[in-house]
Amino acid sequence: MQKLKMPPQITRLAIVAVAIVVSYFGARFFLVPKSFGKYGWYRADTLKEYAALPISYGGAKACEECHSDEVAAKAKGGHKLISCESCHGPLSAHAADPTTVSPGKITNLRFCVRCHESNMSLPEKFPQVKVEEHAGKSNCVECHLGHQPKEQPKKKESKPAS
Repeated sequence: MQKLKMPPQITRLAIVAVAIVVSYFGARFFLVPKSFGKYGWYRADTLKEYAALPISYGGAKACEECHSDEVAAKAKGGHKLISCESCHGPLSAHAADPTTVSPGKITNLRFCVRCHESNMSLPEKFPQVKVEEHAGKSNCVECHLGHQPKEQPKKKESKPAS
C-alpha cells in the first residue's frame, strides 16, 4: 500500500496554527497582569497606581476661597460650567502656596482653540470659529474676556504726553 503524503502547505498551515495558539496562551500567561479582569476589562492595580500619584488639581473650592470676584464673573458668562483648571492648568501647588506659585495666564491662543476651533462634530449653537479667519495670530483675550467671553476687555486709557 502506498503511504498518503500530506501536502507541504497543509503542514505549514498546521505549524502556523500551533504557533498562533502557543503565542496566544503564552502572552496571556506571561504578559497579562495578574490583576487584569478583576473589574471586567480593567487592571485592578491601576487604581492603586493612580491613588499613589501626587495630587495636582486643587478643585473649584480652592479657587473660590481667594478669587470670589473672578468666580462671580465666570458664573455670569458662557464658561460658568467650565472648571478653572481647564484653562489655567493644575492649581494645587498654587492653592497650597499662592504667594510663590502663580496660576497660568491664558496668553496662548491654543487654550481657547481646544474647545472653540470650528468642528463639525460640535453642536451648531456651540461657539466655534475658524481661527485663521477670525483672529489670525491674535490671542483671544485681546478681544474677549476669559471668564465672560461675549464681553470685550476694557481698553486701558493712555495718558496724554505732557
